[in-house]
Amino acid sequence: MNVAIIVAAGRGSRAGGGRAKQFREISGIPVIIHTLRRFERSETIGETVVVLPADACAEFPALAASHGLRKVARALAGGETRAESVLRGLETLGGPGVVAVHDGVRPFVAPEEIDRTVREAETYGAALLAAPVVDTIKEAEGGAVLRTLERARLWHAQTPQCFRVELLRRAYAQPGALLPDVTDDSALVERLGASVRIVRGGAHNFKITTERDFALAEILLKGSQ
Repeated sequence: MNVAIIVAAGRGSRAGGGRAKQFREISGIPVIIHTLRRFERSETIGETVVVLPADACAEFPALAASHGLRKVARALAGGETRAESVLRGLETLGGPGVVAVHDGVRPFVAPEEIDRTVREAETYGAALLAAPVVDTIKEAEGGAVLRTLERARLWHAQTPQCFRVELLRRAYAQPGALLPDVTDDSALVERLGASVRIVRGGAHNFKITTERDFALAEILLKGSQ
């Protein structure tokens, strides 16, 4: 069975509001619930594991149930870093299949995008959702431009990032896998020399980080109703 690990253990303060951003509401519903609803509609994901701040775990199953979420298998406490949180979720999985790692504060991923990425990982072993870069990107040093990068070869990495379970386990067994600067599961898999496929996504699948992002999210949800 394919399983999604929803990483929502942070206490991000950049968005303001006084609450962890995954529990702040958009149109009256917590961000994390909006995100999980996308996985409920996925054809390829059988269950979800939600990694949360320790003090939110006990009450989360009731919250999930109150919103009719049936795929949430467990809620568990995250670690000090994002990588530690992913590993804790990974350690609860058994058997073969694909694991889809997704940011809990990316509530606009389409179920069809989840499914395309999972299926690509089933075929090739590893895949990530990404959006093509549309801006011109400069590489700089010391305040001066070194060169202009070839935009056609650049992608904004998003989530879900999907891997065969045994492949991601090997990636997380590498030295340094749990360091704070590890913010991307694909990078760990790339270190193994494994190929990671790109599945084209779009700018709608943004990560809610700032107060402006919350305002945009409200507009997008109202426009979809």
